[in-house]
Amino acid sequence: MPPSAYNVGSSCYWLFFFLAGTFFFMSMTSSVTGFPLKHSRELLLALAMAFAPVMATAQKAPAAPAAAPAAPVPATAPTLAPASTIASVSDLSSIPSPTVAATAWLTLDVNSGQIIGASNAQQQIEPASLTKIMAAYVVFDALAQKRITLDQTFNVSEKAWKTEGSRMFINLNSQVSVDDLLQGLIVQSGNDATVALAEGVAGSESAFVALMNEQAAKMGLKDTHFMNSPGLPDPQHLTTVHDLGILAKNLVADFPQYLHYYSQKEFTYNKIKQPNRNRLLWVDSTVDGLKTGHTKAAGYCLVSTAMRDGRRVVSVLVGAPSDSARSESSLKLLNWSFQNFDTLKLFDDAHPAVKARVWEGQVESVDLGELKPIWVTVPRGKGPEIKPVAEYTQPLIAPLSKGTKVGTVTLSLGDQALRQESLLVLNDVAQAGIFSRIYDKIRLMFE
Repeated sequence: MPPSAYNVGSSCYWLFFFLAGTFFFMSMTSSVTGFPLKHSRELLLALAMAFAPVMATAQKAPAAPAAAPAAPVPATAPTLAPASTIASVSDLSSIPSPTVAATAWLTLDVNSGQIIGASNAQQQIEPASLTKIMAAYVVFDALAQKRITLDQTFNVSEKAWKTEGSRMFINLNSQVSVDDLLQGLIVQSGNDATVALAEGVAGSESAFVALMNEQAAKMGLKDTHFMNSPGLPDPQHLTTVHDLGILAKNLVADFPQYLHYYSQKEFTYNKIKQPNRNRLLWVDSTVDGLKTGHTKAAGYCLVSTAMRDGRRVVSVLVGAPSDSARSESSLKLLNWSFQNFDTLKLFDDAHPAVKARVWEGQVESVDLGELKPIWVTVPRGKGPEIKPVAEYTQPLIAPLSKGTKVGTVTLSLGDQALRQESLLVLNDVAQAGIFSRIYDKIRLMFE
């Protein structure tokens, strides 16, 4: 007998004895359980009739060997997964990236988290005052955890007061509110304000820098290391435009309530009015941040961000030859990113990625996807060509809890993977009753 016929046939014999044994057990215990014998017979008869076609098929099993099981993918998904994820979406576009005068640059879509385009993205560079993006992130995190408040005041130490470079012009031993110090750090790029905040939040600047490096590690900024809080030159104070892009994305996504500081065009403190050094705030109304930087070694740097029609893009540019060049090049990168690429929401609570079969549950299917919306960035007009490739555990056996990861979905364009997301259970599925579970267990033998 061929192996396939033997396996299915033997399962059918097992089923026969299982049904007979169950009938005998229920007959003997019906008086105790209160379950009528007549109903027991009806239930077992229904089970037997349900599997009669399967048993008949088993007796006529073909001699050919059984085929290998297919990969666990939903019926609507492609069966072949893309080989690797692309580095940037522009690799799939026929539109060339703009020519800019800079050491390195990168643009990133905040909604999808994908890199749109980049040049020398992994080259380590001196961040100068772009360091203050991380300094602000750590302060915002302290505010979110209620360890400090905006109206709380910090004392200005001699170290903060003497810090060289751009200044807020705070006075020695004065008490300055966190709100004013944040405006000094962000709008005026004050090194003195940054050190005063660092000491107030962490007790010392060195402790604060340790917090900055901890955050960098949590964000996966593998090529970033900070030696001070304001961004003063140091051979070991380094980052990349790739890491700066991730940092900027996280800041605007995690702390939108504080983004207003970055669009503030000027700030007056101690009767000294200083303008925001980000010229794009005056040039394009959609630009609402983020931070400039400059040292002789780093050149002119700018991390900018703009929101257009609900879509946010971040641009990172370092090593420009002048203030005007960094502004013009950054705007060119923002425009190129918005005009030549689309960002689409593919899945959310109302549109799950997969509707999967559930066994032994009170319902027969469950939605799989992400708990948050899934966005993807593609070259303009390529949205309809996006293909989901799903792989998830089969069979899915109840009970299932909302948020449990059971697989992944890869979004691809042609043979290129754009991004991969987890497949999570979107709804709780309770376990069915004992007879439904027995019924499903038997059916699974022939799946």
